[in-house]
Amino acid sequence: MSGRSIRFPPVRVSLGWRPRYRLLALSRVGLLAVAAAAVGLGAAGVTLGYETQAWIYLFGMVALNLPHGGYEHFANLRRRELDFRWRYLGAYLALVAGFVALFFIQPVLGLALAIWVAVAKGGLGGVSVLDATTGTDHLRTRPQRLLAAAVRGGAVMAVPIFAWPDTFRMFSHYMVNIFRPGALAAVAPYFEVTRWLVGGGWALAALAHIGLGYARGGGRSWLVDAGETVLLGGYFLAVPVVVAVGLYFPLWYSTRQVARSLAVDGRRPAEGPDLLEFDRPEHVTLAAGGLLLAGAVLTFLIAGVLFRVVPQPLGGAPLAIGAVAFWSVFVSIIALPHVVVGSLLDREEGIWFVP
Repeated sequence: MSGRSIRFPPVRVSLGWRPRYRLLALSRVGLLAVAAAAVGLGAAGVTLGYETQAWIYLFGMVALNLPHGGYEHFANLRRRELDFRWRYLGAYLALVAGFVALFFIQPVLGLALAIWVAVAKGGLGGVSVLDATTGTDHLRTRPQRLLAAAVRGGAVMAVPIFAWPDTFRMFSHYMVNIFRPGALAAVAPYFEVTRWLVGGGWALAALAHIGLGYARGGGRSWLVDAGETVLLGGYFLAVPVVVAVGLYFPLWYSTRQVARSLAVDGRRPAEGPDLLEFDRPEHVTLAAGGLLLAGAVLTFLIAGVLFRVVPQPLGGAPLAIGAVAFWSVFVSIIALPHVVVGSLLDREEGIWFVP
């Protein structure tokens, strides 16, 4: 696992109305539609209860988005050497175990790391989509690319922390309670100050990102990036955080990563035997189905073990709300190696591969 995770110099791509661009358009329309619906409901005086929000989250994160995470790992490992696959799996499980241990030892630090994971996944993955599709001519330096990743990924957590503080605090409380009831009380008095620092910091970073991109070339790539940055900020500002996060990943992250895959399809070098290298199409179908099934079984096995070993699986919350808290913890635990092992350590051909 070696090489680069954030590629420099930036990729220049000629545009055309191909399937990947239709997917990019679909991701934008999806967020706009959800944001418009949230604004419309608010204007009509309609408030979604936490239980309703929770079911929307679970539908988005479990039913719609979870399979894509497995697909990213499969696409990465499909043509890699056998020893690499075993090292990859070993590192993945070791990091899962380490993250679980951190939650048991210091659940508040575990929560902070979970927030970082969401930011890193949305940000680093998002920049790779720009690289492969619309281009990143306006991102001229490595620090500038890191700023772009921090702003795009930061919208997922920083804006909701500022815009929906009570909801964010409540679910943080339940998430920490899963491992140690009441542990969040020690930092609760600082939450209001943190809220303004985080929200204000993101706004300043977003302005710097957009302004610097314009100063260093502007153009079409800057216009797309700036527009999407504003869209992300507006989406998480307008949509209740539980719904916003639950639909962001399937409507935005996964859809756009499929667009990236289409853009780089066929350009991934083959290091080892293809996991789907069969003579007959039906065998390919069976093998692909079997591998995805094995990944699903492993995922839910980890979830089941975690559910059994934690002191309070639902954090003391009602069923749907507690399920959101548990799934948020679980998905962050399996997403940490997704980012670290699948990208930062596997920098040349990782899950966000762009040639």
